[in-house]
Amino acid sequence: MSALFLMSMIFCLLCGQTMSLCVPHEYTIHIEKRECAFCLTINTTICAGYCMTRDINGKLFLPKYALSQNVCTYGDFIYRTVEIPGCPHHVTPYFSYPVALSCKCGKCNTDYSDCIHEGIDENYCTKPQKSYVVEFSL
Repeated sequence: MSALFLMSMIFCLLCGQTMSLCVPHEYTIHIEKRECAFCLTINTTICAGYCMTRDINGKLFLPKYALSQNVCTYGDFIYRTVEIPGCPHHVTPYFSYPVALSCKCGKCNTDYSDCIHEGIDENYCTKPQKSYVVEFSL
């Protein structure tokens, strides 16, 4: 193996570890309300991926804000609103959800993100499904 090839491989491995793989991914969510007759299946985009982080030694001696690590979170996003079909008149049938336009590695903002380690796997319907397809251009 030539030295140039070996150096190129090492450089590529190092760059691959430091570059962010935090990008918008397609995701399907299921929305339902107890009072409504249907479950709505929505295709949207969320932020997911890898962000470079490191474990800090000496955690006991640092203030709590210094221990925050980067996560894959929204850079730009918009909210879409859908109407859940089959709701009685006294129930508000609208549901708003974020659509990721771009993502970034940064601190998790609890104003618009769920900042837990693992989510509860409840992304399914218990009622008849209706699909909601949104066509939008960026």
